[in-house]
Amino acid sequence: MKGLYAITPEGPGLVAKVRSALEGGIALLQYRRKQSTIDEAKEIAQLAREHGVPLIVNDDVELALAVGADGVHLGRDDGDFSIARSKLRGRILGASCYDRLELAQAAVTAGADYVAFGSVFASPTKPQAVRAPLALFKHDLGVPLCAIGGITLANAPQAIAAGADLLAVISDLFDAPDIAARARAYARLFA
Repeated sequence: MKGLYAITPEGPGLVAKVRSALEGGIALLQYRRKQSTIDEAKEIAQLAREHGVPLIVNDDVELALAVGADGVHLGRDDGDFSIARSKLRGRILGASCYDRLELAQAAVTAGADYVAFGSVFASPTKPQAVRAPLALFKHDLGVPLCAIGGITLANAPQAIAAGADLLAVISDLFDAPDIAARARAYARLFA
């Protein structure tokens, strides 16, 4: 796992936005909606499959299983990690670790396939989020490390240089005037 990790925004027009991001060459897609619907999730899952991009569902193991997603991403308060791991045999399991290396180490021990640190920069999506120092990315945990929070094309090279394998992006991707072109620009950073 390496490259742009697109995380779906709230708001209308999601399917068209996701299609553009997929056409632009994202590496991973996370379906994250406060008010998700099974029909929308199934449509997103089908689009991701058509483009050969793994789909991760945020916080909801049962929804991920119902739509045939490739995995789940869990935060600190999103349920028991070991139960999720047992239900997701052979699927991807990611963990939010905020600014805490010990959470990442525990997640890897419990079977995480990648861990996310953030907010690495000031985030428009979660302005009160704790800031995670880029120094966290120097640790080799044996799984890909994901940077999330406030990432833009301008600051993305800092996160990559620090050791981030994945860049989780919402606003800078999905608010771009040309989503596919923005995704391609991120992909070039990993070339």
